[in-house]
Amino acid sequence: MKIIKAKDYNDMSRKAANIISAQVIMKPDCVLGLATGSTPVGTYKQLIEWYEKGDLDFGDVTTVNLDEYKGLPRENDQSYFYFMNHNLFDYVNINPERTHLPNGMNLNAEEECARYEEVIRSTGGVDLQLLGLGHNGHIGFNEPGEAFETETHCVDLQERTIEANKRFFASIDEVPKQAYTMGIKTIMMAKKILVVVSGEDKAETVKNAFFGPVTPQVPASILQMHPDVTIVADEAALSKCDL
Repeated sequence: MKIIKAKDYNDMSRKAANIISAQVIMKPDCVLGLATGSTPVGTYKQLIEWYEKGDLDFGDVTTVNLDEYKGLPRENDQSYFYFMNHNLFDYVNINPERTHLPNGMNLNAEEECARYEEVIRSTGGVDLQLLGLGHNGHIGFNEPGEAFETETHCVDLQERTIEANKRFFASIDEVPKQAYTMGIKTIMMAKKILVVVSGEDKAETVKNAFFGPVTPQVPASILQMHPDVTIVADEAALSKCDL
């Protein structure tokens, strides 16, 4: 596990974008696993900037996203489909047919999870998986639990996650209660994993996830078992770690 300390959020975003851009340059037809949430936004902005300068070409890149809310239409501005288009895809030369997310409007969970696993398999596997880190240690929507979930599955979101997401909706009643997410096994199959973390409010989680025991109660702790993980975190997020 490699830890790269950044000065602040902007520095973290730039350092993470450097790693992703290197992957795209080294393997133009790579498969990128992508994440949503506020943390990767700066990384995507930096990638767009480099694309606009002519430094990056996404023409042959394939993407698979970690997760999507169940029951939320793609045109809803809180869907992850909408997020990815408005924060990255609309601004680079990626082929829309090569961008993949779970279909939140397929309410048949067993069918949708099997379909998405097959999509991931059909790409040949994820070369680089980008992850954020939830306050409760979740990665994707793999919430703390009794066991590490395996492949793509439907999760009931925990109250803390719903509470964290309610700021994006008109009322808490509109916040989706379920989501489709890549499972731990699916995430761990990626050849490389890149975790971005920012802010003092994540410091305890960073300490527990990357310097504590490997336990399903802290889903991100499983990343300690992966052979090629890079964590890019700012000083605030690393403030409780003895580095």
